[in-house]
Amino acid sequence: MLRLAVAAALLLCAGAARAQFGGDTDVPFITTPDRVTLAMLRLAGVGANDRLIDLGSGDGRIVITAAKRFGARGLGVEIVPDLVAKSLDNARRAGVADRVDFRVQDLFATDLSGASVITLYLLPEVNLQLRPRLLALAPGTRIVSHDWDMGEWQPDRTVTLDVPEKAIGREKRSQLMLWVVPSRLQGLWCGAGGVALRIAQQFQQVSASLAPGTGAEVGLTGRIDGSRLVLRGPDGAMAWTSEMAVDGQLHGRQAPPGAPVRADQRLLRATGSDCPPG
Repeated sequence: MLRLAVAAALLLCAGAARAQFGGDTDVPFITTPDRVTLAMLRLAGVGANDRLIDLGSGDGRIVITAAKRFGARGLGVEIVPDLVAKSLDNARRAGVADRVDFRVQDLFATDLSGASVITLYLLPEVNLQLRPRLLALAPGTRIVSHDWDMGEWQPDRTVTLDVPEKAIGREKRSQLMLWVVPSRLQGLWCGAGGVALRIAQQFQQVSASLAPGTGAEVGLTGRIDGSRLVLRGPDGAMAWTSEMAVDGQLHGRQAPPGAPVRADQRLLRATGSDCPPG
């Protein structure tokens, strides 16, 4: 029964793989080792212009390290009041209290919209519950998870560390995974001269058909990196690179000689089921 209670509590409040249950009965939280904390922040490319949110922030070390080592601003969300109090004290001791905050809050009730980086040490079931909200964030938002994945949403990059001091697990390794939230490009895009690009999107992976206005339709594959789309032809060679701009258009950035569209081609999302004829 004790093991079941611990597992249930971990599922609900797994920020630093820690839990509290049963009134006065506490299960000590398991901290993220310092080398793992640094590796997570480096994997996300955290810098002074970032605002980081750590969901399940434990003793606050990820948020505090982001502020002290990389100049970022941060918020830690934690449901255990004692840990939030400890985090605030740790931030004062580290000299970063003006750059970070910690709140006693349900992670599912947290507004994530202002974050450029989100860090997680949660269990897989919790990650999957969060996934729709993470995918709805601004393109380019970086998400780093310690040990647990996002199901079918494959990471953009994975790093494995040997961590002999790790308190859980037999292998004493940590797997860190980075996702970059992709632009939502699913659908039909139209450009001058009758150009039509139809995109099918599965997270950051895309398949597309391009009708260049004149000539045969071309089948393409590619991926989205934040707001950047790279399409490749059947031979794997780059066919067209574009970027989702603030005006809602796809702005062409690069195309090789002989590509089916110009490098500077601009596309608008279609308002109907077909593009206007060229």
